[in-house]
Amino acid sequence: MKNFFAGQRSGLAYDFLMNSKFRQLPIDERIQLVEDLWDSIAQDQSLLPLTDEQAAVLDERLARFESDNNGGRPAAEVLSEMRKLL
Repeated sequence: MKNFFAGQRSGLAYDFLMNSKFRQLPIDERIQLVEDLWDSIAQDQSLLPLTDEQAAVLDERLARFESDNNGGRPAAEVLSEMRKLL
């Protein structure tokens, strides 16, 4: 995964994250802030257009899914099996 801040030591996001008040928050509060930020991005994801490459990947995956004829298994069944393995 690409480090967003690699080689970058300025900018609004970096300045915010490195702000001493932010860094002094307990880790659970920082995690909650990140989760809240991610949720806000998820709510606005329709504002981000797909690239041609992303659309092609999605089309390919959908075509493979539709031609597979495998409906999968119910989530409860899979979770039950996973719990037995733990």
